Amino acid sequence: MTEVPTASRPGRRRHDREIIALAVPAFGALVAEPLFVMVDSAIVGHLGTPQLAGLAIAAGLLTTAVSIFVFLAYATTAAVARRVGAGELQAAIRQGMDGIWLALLLGVAVIAVALPAAPWLIGVFGASDTATPFAITYLRISSLGIPAMLVVLAATGVLRGLQDTRTPLYVAIGGFGANAVLNVALVYGAGLGIAGSAWGTVIAQWAMAGVYLVVVVRGARRHGASLRPDASGIRASARAGVPLLIRTLSLRAVLLIATAVAARLGDAEVAAHQIILSLWNLMAFALDAIAIAGQAIIGRYLGAGDTHRAREVCRRMVQWGIVAGVLLGALIVLARPLFIPLFTGDQVVRDTLLPALLVVAVSQPVAGVVFVLDGVLMGAGDGPYLAGAMLVTLAIFAPAALLVPTLGGGLTALWWAMGLMMAVRLATLWIRTNSGRWLVTGATR
Repeated sequence: MTEVPTASRPGRRRHDREIIALAVPAFGALVAEPLFVMVDSAIVGHLGTPQLAGLAIAAGLLTTAVSIFVFLAYATTAAVARRVGAGELQAAIRQGMDGIWLALLLGVAVIAVALPAAPWLIGVFGASDTATPFAITYLRISSLGIPAMLVVLAATGVLRGLQDTRTPLYVAIGGFGANAVLNVALVYGAGLGIAGSAWGTVIAQWAMAGVYLVVVVRGARRHGASLRPDASGIRASARAGVPLLIRTLSLRAVLLIATAVAARLGDAEVAAHQIILSLWNLMAFALDAIAIAGQAIIGRYLGAGDTHRAREVCRRMVQWGIVAGVLLGALIVLARPLFIPLFTGDQVVRDTLLPALLVVAVSQPVAGVVFVLDGVLMGAGDGPYLAGAMLVTLAIFAPAALLVPTLGGGLTALWWAMGLMMAVRLATLWIRTNSGRWLVTGATR
């Protein structure tokens, strides 16, 4: 990137308009997704503590299962955007259909595992005797919605690749509203309890998947793309997704290690860590929205063979990432007296939380650039490099985090280790983008 001349003011404005048009709706859709669980928690919480505990365990398992397959969205976005840039709309939609068929197959496979293994999975998480029956009920019913959730991921990737992030926003808002109404109606109106909450969510998820399929099918018919499953295309989508799956699993391992270390530090530390992690995830949505814009725009430019504009928009998005990171870091510092009391009234937890939170605030500009460059390389289809870079990051982070209980420093030291993780990611991503080796043009990589 360093050798790229600064874009002209009209060029910067054009890139800014593209980024805003894609990132703002993407942020709305990202924020709407976790609200599903929040609504379920609020409604089920009034049934009783055992029900809420069961929901918490089952929802955690479901969220982890779906997040593992997020590559369905990322890989599809990049592949479809390249075809769009090359002017091959029929092939773009056909490639998107391959991703949707792959999502359905994976979803069926997950159901086949989740239904019989539900009691064992709940037991692994140490659910109490009173919470276990509710957790099993919720997990078994909700697993029926996993194919729909995976279809939503893949179809979202198709639309993002087509440079459309507004439709996913509208679908997410509609799904959130339907989920809330169905939960209230089935939990209390029909008297189904926690099972009603699960069924309400499943119905809302399949309705969202149905809307997406209608949109994609209409596009396929308009451009003459086949809707039939194509074995070679599905295999190609799976191969493209494997490196991103490795990247995602490595990142999940980082977060699990951090939580495990926090738990070893003490109750106050793990409580404070959970609060910080919740805020960290919320800020990640804002930064990930910019990254999603990067995936779609970079893929389109490389598909069109325009490496100059790909470099230009990469540079501009790095600037966006830095500014967004600075603003988020400042917001954390300035708003901490307002939001910390919302999470805890325990003074020990507050005292433990504050210094670690300041570390998070300082690291946000780094996080902003990391998210952007991650999106740029995903848009370029550079999955194998991203997988390798994340494995290197995990190898450096794991010993640093595991030494925290021995060397001391408490939760603050643990979040400095998280800062080290982000710094390593920044270094690996920056080296790759500066090398120019990601600038592979054409309708396919």
